Amino acid sequence: MSEHTPNPYQQQPLSGAPSPEELEAAQAANDVEALAQAQAELAALKAKSADLADQFLRAKADAENARRRAEEEVSKARKYGVESFAESLLPVADSLEAGLAIKDGSIEQIREGAEATLRQLKSALERNKVIAIDPAPGTKFDPHQHQAISVVPAEQEANTVVTVLQKGYLISERVLRPALVTVSAPK
Repeated sequence: MSEHTPNPYQQQPLSGAPSPEELEAAQAANDVEALAQAQAELAALKAKSADLADQFLRAKADAENARRRAEEEVSKARKYGVESFAESLLPVADSLEAGLAIKDGSIEQIREGAEATLRQLKSALERNKVIAIDPAPGTKFDPHQHQAISVVPAEQEANTVVTVLQKGYLISERVLRPALVTVSAPK
């Protein structure tokens, strides 16, 4: 082949194709754009992180305040929980004092006063959810609410209450004191 004849195997630059310098410039522009986008994303993530950290600190402080308030309320409830009960017993104490102040009362007056005071006491107990356990004769013996003092022969079904020797009491469905009872013996 002659020097002037073009070699068909030699690559000729294509017209309109970018030069290596143009490719480097385009790549640099893409890198700058990608860097700017990454920096913007980083700034957004930092702002979001700071916001979440602030929310976390506020939530932590709120939880701590709620815990402290709950502890204060429990402390007050323990300290003043008996206040309502004591307040409901004050009229009973007043009635007893008034009855004792009467020096020349008849037996009937004293009895009436004692019955009225007992009604006040029962009412005060019931208002505070203190309920008497006073099973009727023939009621099935319940070891959760009754305490058997003795077993006696009786003309009723076995394991039933014959007599109540002392009432028991519940406070909000919890046994404060079981009723003392006698129970019928098996036949």
